[in-house]
Amino acid sequence: MPRKTKTRKKPDYILLVTCVILIVLGILILASASAAVAPRKFDSTFYLLNHQLLFGLFPGIILGFWAFKKDLTWFRKNASWLFFLNLILLLIVVFPKIIGINNTTLRWLNLGPISFQPAEFLKLTLILYWASWWSSLKDKDIKSKNFSLLPFFTVISVIVVLLYLQPDIGTLGVLLFLAVLIYFLSDAPFWHNIFIASLGAISFFLLIKSGYRGNRLAVFLNPDIDPMGIGYQLKQSLITVGSGGISGVGLGFSTQKFGVFLPELISDSIFAIFAEETGFIGSFVLIFLFLIFLWRGFRIAYYSKNKFDQLLAASISSWIAIQAFINIGAMIGIIPLTGIPLPFISYGGSALISELAGIGILLNISKKIS
Repeated sequence: MPRKTKTRKKPDYILLVTCVILIVLGILILASASAAVAPRKFDSTFYLLNHQLLFGLFPGIILGFWAFKKDLTWFRKNASWLFFLNLILLLIVVFPKIIGINNTTLRWLNLGPISFQPAEFLKLTLILYWASWWSSLKDKDIKSKNFSLLPFFTVISVIVVLLYLQPDIGTLGVLLFLAVLIYFLSDAPFWHNIFIASLGAISFFLLIKSGYRGNRLAVFLNPDIDPMGIGYQLKQSLITVGSGGISGVGLGFSTQKFGVFLPELISDSIFAIFAEETGFIGSFVLIFLFLIFLWRGFRIAYYSKNKFDQLLAASISSWIAIQAFINIGAMIGIIPLTGIPLPFISYGGSALISELAGIGILLNISKKIS
């Protein structure tokens, strides 16, 4: 498909402003929600907020600015080793004794004073790896009858095993979606897409149908089941969202954030607090901002000059948007609870750093289009 493009040095300012607003909203709502949590665990009311700023936002901005200024060919050339390094870190999380450390926290890698979640960075490194790999293939190789699905399934199988053993099924779901999306955008044979999408859906259902994941699916199908047990989080989330009404109770005035009413207050459930304090209007604005983000991201992909940039822009924007809508959808009961954080809003330094790095790359690509 032909593209009419011209070189420019300015980023997409609409995308940039949208991301800044989302980050500011995240800081404000985290300051409110964490003020009710931090005193119970730490000496300072703003301990969690300060931790997010110092170990999430600050390094994320630095890494994002570096990604914005870096030549995009560097990411294409180094995508493979970044991805495989990430896989090694995931392997260490699952089997920490292979390097002689005692990692007792699931999903986290603790290296002295530094702790982070390698799975959060895998979302970006997988996107880089697949975009680099697919863009290196010629169209005749992709559409050839001899083209094999083996490389795709090999990589996916490794990821499935490592994330299942953590366990982190929510992140695995996002990664499977991204992998299928990139495969679809790569112009592979249509029957490949149907086969992979069907197999992925069946496999994911089998992974979530038992244990606590099965309980979440049961609650989704019947929200009234065991409201004081497995249905407690969804019930409290719906109460919190509904308490906001049209205009909300005001920033800082949430009542549900106090006590132990809402589980995972500053991470998975933070949208419920946001909805309570800003109401339907604030929730609509937040969703609209993510839609703007998705629109600008796909616009950047459409007008990009080469396949690597196209795949990268479409995948990064889809990653952020789909994760946002999964989180919000789970909080209002239209999809099962997943444990997926809300981008730019939820507490978590690893997630925020990875997201800001992705935004830096997306803005970098936007400099090259009209």
